[in-house]
Amino acid sequence: MGDYDKDTAFIGQSGRYFWAAFFLLNTVFISTGFTGLYIVFVGAVPPHHCLIPRQANLTAEWRAVIVPTETAASGEERPSRCSRYRLDMVSNLSALGLIPGRDINLTDVALEGCVDGWSYSQDIFKSTIATEWDLVCGDSWKVPFASSTLFMGFLIGSLISGQLSDRFGRKKVLFVSLAAQFVFVFLQSLSTSWILFCITFLFIGAAQIALYISAFVLGTELLSKSMRVLFTTLGTFLFYCIGYMLLPWLAYCFRDWRTLLAVISSFSLAYIPLWWFISESPRWLLSQGRVAEAEFILRHAAKKNKVEAPEVIFKDSGKIKKYTIIDVLKSRKLRLITLLCLTLWMSVNIGYFGLSLNTSNLSGDPYMNCFLSACTEVPAHVMSTLLLRNCPRRALLSSFLIIGGGFLLLVQFIPESLHGLTLAMVLTGKFGFTMAFSVVYIYTAELYPTVLRNIGIGMCSSAARIGSITAPYVIYLGTYNKFLPYILMGSITVGSAVVNVFLPETLNKQLPETVEEMQECQG
Repeated sequence: MGDYDKDTAFIGQSGRYFWAAFFLLNTVFISTGFTGLYIVFVGAVPPHHCLIPRQANLTAEWRAVIVPTETAASGEERPSRCSRYRLDMVSNLSALGLIPGRDINLTDVALEGCVDGWSYSQDIFKSTIATEWDLVCGDSWKVPFASSTLFMGFLIGSLISGQLSDRFGRKKVLFVSLAAQFVFVFLQSLSTSWILFCITFLFIGAAQIALYISAFVLGTELLSKSMRVLFTTLGTFLFYCIGYMLLPWLAYCFRDWRTLLAVISSFSLAYIPLWWFISESPRWLLSQGRVAEAEFILRHAAKKNKVEAPEVIFKDSGKIKKYTIIDVLKSRKLRLITLLCLTLWMSVNIGYFGLSLNTSNLSGDPYMNCFLSACTEVPAHVMSTLLLRNCPRRALLSSFLIIGGGFLLLVQFIPESLHGLTLAMVLTGKFGFTMAFSVVYIYTAELYPTVLRNIGIGMCSSAARIGSITAPYVIYLGTYNKFLPYILMGSITVGSAVVNVFLPETLNKQLPETVEEMQECQG
């Protein structure tokens, strides 16, 4: 391809065609907002204790104490979640008329597991996968594993979606991903076992990240240069936040996990009519030699924008050299930049997804906590976009990482009674992570030369998936000590802020086109 932007300059930088494409493509990101984090509610574990059969012949006194108390990780006393006094012994003592605490010392009574199952509180959640399949006590690891399968799907999808869209087109992959998202979320709502839930979650993750990437790439290739910046820095993130903010309200209205998933899956059907309004990428068509189709789309765009298209839009040009991951590893400087970027992306994703998945574990109403967590992202994205215009990237990213990690490290020093202050500190940490999330995308794109930019960001995206796969297990550590996830996420993030110092600054520097230009402008 020649200079595409120069060849298509006649369409202008704005106009009806571009604004329609901007809003239609951005609406797709709403679905990724409430699909990506519904495990917060679907996988929530409500208060529970061992089930005591109704037919058990126990007096009221013994029924009240058959479940011993235990000290939770938060320090509060609560009924034991995984053990009870042996039912046969308690039944015999009850039949003899003995009174617990007066005639018999409870410490002399043997304990047993929850052999009859569990009783779950329905004050907040009517049903979740944890309550339906008893994913507690010895099987409690299955909840974070289920969360991780989504992010495993992200990793698989991020590796194959680019190749699929390069071969079959951005538009086709976008709508096939939407269809796959609908099918697999609906199938997940019909899951009859935890294993089937995890398998469908893997496919949902692959479909969702393919949807996100294809819509993102299509927008960057379809829109004008000025609107492309708005689309990539603010549009995609804000529309994602709209979906994220809708999620807790949907979960509040539909508290049965199967119903919630069925409703979420149905939203994908609303995007079907967009097939007739969203164009294929002219850049991709041109790269495939389908010049006539590309020119047809551009003439349609010119007509919508009320401008005249030239008779011949594209001129012939030579072939473009294709680059691979090997080219990234050839240069010592590129190897160092890639290693540092991989570390940054991984740590940012551990913190971002860790805090996002942890909202149901915070004190207070889980629906409101999730909504507030989503709300913090709006000013974070807006502020980071504004600051990126004039502020050094390296200083910005380090500052945001220190804000995110520093506030999490302070959580352990807040008194137990100040739940509101704890929530405020966690949300401030989320604010910092979200700003870091925004900056690291732009910063990484500016570090790599054009010929290797897609490959470099693809490698970093894969590292990010490893971080997000790890996040559920970091949160799971809270069952042992409630401060441990915050200490771990905070320490990793503050450490990555130090790593960031070794990256070159890119503010007010020309984007490098080749590896040689990168060596010069970042030298």
